Amino acid sequence: MTSNDPAHDADGRRTAIPGANLPALRGHNAALVLGLLRAAGEQGASRLELAAHTGLTPQAVSKITARLRAEGLAAEAGRRASTGGKPRTVLRLVPGARHAIGLHLDRDELTAVLADLAGDPVAVRRAPLAFETDAAQVLATAEREVAALRAEAGGPLVLGAGVACPGPLDHTTGVLHRVTGAPHWDGFPLRDALADRLGLPVVLDKDTNAAALGLAQGPREGAGSFAYLHLGTGLGAGLVLDGGLHRGPRTGAGEFGHQVVQLDGPRCGCGQRGCVEALCLAAVARGDLPGAARVLGVGAANLVELLDIDRVLLGGRTVLENPDGFLTGVAETLAAQARTRGRAGAAVPVALARGGSRTVADGAAQLVLAPLFGPGNPGLARLRPAVGSTNPN
Repeated sequence: MTSNDPAHDADGRRTAIPGANLPALRGHNAALVLGLLRAAGEQGASRLELAAHTGLTPQAVSKITARLRAEGLAAEAGRRASTGGKPRTVLRLVPGARHAIGLHLDRDELTAVLADLAGDPVAVRRAPLAFETDAAQVLATAEREVAALRAEAGGPLVLGAGVACPGPLDHTTGVLHRVTGAPHWDGFPLRDALADRLGLPVVLDKDTNAAALGLAQGPREGAGSFAYLHLGTGLGAGLVLDGGLHRGPRTGAGEFGHQVVQLDGPRCGCGQRGCVEALCLAAVARGDLPGAARVLGVGAANLVELLDIDRVLLGGRTVLENPDGFLTGVAETLAAQARTRGRAGAAVPVALARGGSRTVADGAAQLVLAPLFGPGNPGLARLRPAVGSTNPN
């Protein structure tokens, strides 16, 4: 197959629209192959299996996998038993070939994760943080902890850093807006400031968005639609709709904690009254955890009614301190909603998000890693220059 064949791209994939951007298609195809190798794990996949799952020709897959092997991203993993023909060579992803840093800047703690290409953490650090104070202290802490993290791991190749922090913010420009309780961050270019301090490409997103993106990479959570509800120092949500992270055009989706459910309720830090966050945190503060779980359940039920999501995942330190209580309270509220709607026995399931206290930091690392394994992922355009040494195209 030649690259000037108008019905195919340079790697042999049939194209429906002539005149496509061939380098972009090559990157797309390589990402598909890498994604399948990641999903296959240690078992790996043969070239014929990769071709069957991607729609690429075997010749195209051979070209792509040859490049990935040359760059250290893929390696042979033995041969499959013959079923009558020549035994098939199996390829696998090399997780340790590259790494990404995930930073969770919470209001009072920094969590730093060094993740391999499979998304598994190989090193973790935590440090106190006063996010609501001045930016210089936050930048200095992040720089120190990232340097220590890389040193502890022996200085592996790092593609970039994903940073997750409280919103609202603009994901595309990397600029924070008026963060609840910390208005001095309004207009601060946190992404670029951290890139300068760390000497790495940086992708910035809201903490709940990063967590939801990371969870969406999992085999179970990644399909369909779900909401990740994070209850810690605040309350927010990350939304995955039809398998894709939903941010909204201004990164404003998921401000779950600031839906008003009691018009004359307590004042919230956002300036409104009766927000789910204010009611939930007030119940936690007075030791009424069942009450906090019911409030969280009411908010979750509103999301189910609005978006018809498949499941609800819970996380955040307050949930993790009493997981059974929050799981029970939210599940009971959703079951009552289902009965009211005549859907007894069909309540939306509730579960703890995987990752525990690392859920957000793990997701932050995926802000860097996810673009390598599929098209349309956030941060791809910014990270492509930094990933030039891997040249996954």
